[in-house]
Amino acid sequence: MGEVTRRPVAVVRSGSDESGQSTAEYALVMIAAAAVAGLLLAWANKTDLVSGLFNSVIRKVLPF
Repeated sequence: MGEVTRRPVAVVRSGSDESGQSTAEYALVMIAAAAVAGLLLAWANKTDLVSGLFNSVIRKVLPF
């Protein structure tokens, strides 16, 4: 039988360090979620939706 030859394995290395990439992506997602929540709260306060909902719940819970 013939001799088994081993071929060198090519190692592909990235030119940049990506060690903090997931942390940065997480931070961007949290900023986007906070922005959406802020817009939702601003809209709800402008339309008096929150106070109307709160008042209707209180009227049904407390016997007046």
